[in-house]
Amino acid sequence: MTTHGYEAGRLDLPFVGISTFGKRPYVADWTAIEADAAILGAPFDFGTQWRPGARFGPRGVREASTLFSFGHAGAYDHEDDVTYLPGDVRIVDIGDADIVHTDTMKSHANIEAGVRAILKAGALPVVIGGDHSVNIPCINAFDDQGDIHILQIDAHLDFVDERHGVRFGHGNPMRRAAEKAYVTGLTQIGIRNVSSTAKEGYDDARAMGSDILSVRQVRKLGPEATAARIPKGARVYITLDIDAFCPSIAPGTGTPSHGGFLYYDVLEILQQVAQRHEVVGIDLVEVAPDYDPTGGTSILAAQVLLNLLGFIFHARAQG
Repeated sequence: MTTHGYEAGRLDLPFVGISTFGKRPYVADWTAIEADAAILGAPFDFGTQWRPGARFGPRGVREASTLFSFGHAGAYDHEDDVTYLPGDVRIVDIGDADIVHTDTMKSHANIEAGVRAILKAGALPVVIGGDHSVNIPCINAFDDQGDIHILQIDAHLDFVDERHGVRFGHGNPMRRAAEKAYVTGLTQIGIRNVSSTAKEGYDDARAMGSDILSVRQVRKLGPEATAARIPKGARVYITLDIDAFCPSIAPGTGTPSHGGFLYYDVLEILQQVAQRHEVVGIDLVEVAPDYDPTGGTSILAAQVLLNLLGFIFHARAQG
């Protein structure tokens, strides 16, 4: 019989204690990470072009994640008849990368160092931003990890090369990723209507190996056919911008865009990807809690991450 946390010791309700991600153990020493997955906060939002506030995303998502910290026996899903994230899946929280105000390059370097530490430990890096520019150091850290394919779920293409000398803001990460020899392609879904990238950016993205789908195109395809567009055998890095979701369910972001995904639109795609591919890294970005006084956006982010981790480690256990 599986032992639950309720049966011995403290009850440890969600609003009690320290808000690590999912109330998982905190590891301060980045040379002593022993885990299957490690959470890194990247509270950087100097790359934003409009509303700041994503620097508080890691705190907001961590606090929201405590809602899902009941017990220690995993989360049973009656639809799938699976207990996800059982006790033998080791998840730790290694805190935040140090951010140096106004210094993008130093801040990005510190984020990259955190991801490299996780990879060196053999764990799955899960980075909570921060604006989408934090994806740049995350992808930099994979330069010795073999080929990867990027799945981007986002309202915006983020494929700007340079504007007024800016190459490392939150409109640039997918362009910087596509330039890497070890990034074999990008699947960019959720991209819609008024975007931050001009037509030449779309032309460049397709020329550099991008497959671009809007929300409506994804819904017509369905989750299985959408996931099937990722090349067979690809090792996948997932970058999820919370503005991929409709602001009706995720208003807490700097650049909301109506017409976005709903919860199961994204969840079912992620489940398909986890079943079909090795997922090698994750970042979830652009949660700006102050724009959502209900806390719903942070809860959505935490729930998506925990479910995605459940799918990944269940797929690994199935071989």
